[in-house]
Amino acid sequence: MRELHFKDNFWNTDITSTAGYDSIIQHLNDGKRTCKEIEDFMKARAAIEEKYAKDLLGLSKKVCGHSEMNTLKRSLDVFKLQTENMSLSHLHLAQTMREEAKKLEDFREKQKEARKRVEQQMDALHKQKGAQYKKTAEAKKTYDQKCRDKEEAEQNMNRNATTSSSKQQEKLYAKTQQAKQTAEEADKIYSQNVSALGKMREEWLKEHVKACEFFEKQEVERINILRNVVWTHLNHLSQQCVTSDEIYEEVRKSLEQCNVQEDIEHFVNLRRTGDKPPAPVPYENFYNNQRSAGVRSLPTAGRRAAAPPPPTAENDPLYSTVAEPGYSLIRY
Repeated sequence: MRELHFKDNFWNTDITSTAGYDSIIQHLNDGKRTCKEIEDFMKARAAIEEKYAKDLLGLSKKVCGHSEMNTLKRSLDVFKLQTENMSLSHLHLAQTMREEAKKLEDFREKQKEARKRVEQQMDALHKQKGAQYKKTAEAKKTYDQKCRDKEEAEQNMNRNATTSSSKQQEKLYAKTQQAKQTAEEADKIYSQNVSALGKMREEWLKEHVKACEFFEKQEVERINILRNVVWTHLNHLSQQCVTSDEIYEEVRKSLEQCNVQEDIEHFVNLRRTGDKPPAPVPYENFYNNQRSAGVRSLPTAGRRAAAPPPPTAENDPLYSTVAEPGYSLIRY
């Protein structure tokens, strides 16, 4: 199938028309607007990623499982650490998106400057072509009028050739010659303008073809750039998914090391209070307690034992003690 190109499909039969050129320029302006929209989209997405990263970073600093111990505590610590790593990865993604948006902005500005030079040149040619065409049209109008004046003078001279005097015929002849000379001058001016317009047309045709080729090349570059920018953007998002899964996998690996029984035993060994429960509290009948209170002897208070008897020598007198049966405080 034959490929279509700008230079073959944006002409107009009216030499003063710029409809084809204007259609291309409008399309390029729309393309420039699309570049700006995608650029703004990526900047907005980068701002979202940055805010998400900052929120994740703040979340990773919150207390989470502070009172836990042993393997579960280690898993929760890894969980918080990887949340922080996740925030850093999203922050990096935001920076990458801003860099891609900046590249697109630079490309857009570069195309804008290059187009500006071509458009200025084409606008100047269009003005010159339009002015020359207008000048040629006016020259043609003058030429046509002078030709009609010449024909009218010749016809008037021929009509009065037999009826007018020789003096009148001389005047008619002079007038006819003057009209003829004026018509020839108008023809010369008209012919020069047509020739100038022809040269300008040839120059404009060449420049129009060059401009079409240049604009088509720009459009090919723009479409490729936008396609690659969006493709790269999606690759970054896919890579972020891979990075996220790798981070999640680190947490999962840590959770695999979390041993429930080990944590239970760790807590028991660390905080145990004893292995014997309290004895049951017995039922005590009030009346039984009253009856048994009368016969119950009072508990003896603890007293110091009696002093040992002093040692006696062979000739020492014997003393009786209170504990001896015959001891009495009454002396007979």
